[in-house]
Amino acid sequence: MSGKVAIKEDTKLALIKAGRRIIVEKGYNHAGIQEVLQAVGVPKGSFYHFFSSKEEFGLAIIEYDSQMHDRIVEQYLGDINLTPLNRLKRYFTFKLEEFETLQYREGCLFGNLSQEMADQNDRFRLRLQEATDRWRDQFAECIEAAQTAGEISKKQKAQDLAEFCLNSWEGALLQMKLSKSDAPLKNYIQFMFGMILK
Repeated sequence: MSGKVAIKEDTKLALIKAGRRIIVEKGYNHAGIQEVLQAVGVPKGSFYHFFSSKEEFGLAIIEYDSQMHDRIVEQYLGDINLTPLNRLKRYFTFKLEEFETLQYREGCLFGNLSQEMADQNDRFRLRLQEATDRWRDQFAECIEAAQTAGEISKKQKAQDLAEFCLNSWEGALLQMKLSKSDAPLKNYIQFMFGMILK
């Protein structure tokens, strides 16, 4: 890769990262392109070199966040040094600690954008659905492994438990933002691992 191409890719990534930060704080509809440009320190032409519209920019941010999130989930759920159930618990403990450092702000980009954009933009809705389906499937695979290992009962399908696990987590994140505390997340972990995933 030539130096010029590398600089262009660095600029594109910087725009996506700045846009993600602004959107997760303000929402898609309140995030302005000019604010993103100022954050990165590039002219408007640079933005339209990479993205044909704000919509394309938003979709690129979802894709970026999805890839980053997939890697984190795989890192935790793929840790063969722990049992499957403990991998899952360690992942949620990591997320709890992450939100503590963020002072219980932001929440989940997928959840935030789903609430804001699912009824407004079908392209956003479908891209977010793909991302959350992958996330659910990662949980389901780990839960199924825990069932095989005898850590979790096989009375419920792994896919159904994963769906409940994900939906409940998103609800806990919403309550976390409202209360500005870790209580909803701790409550989630307590009930999910103390009563549901048994």
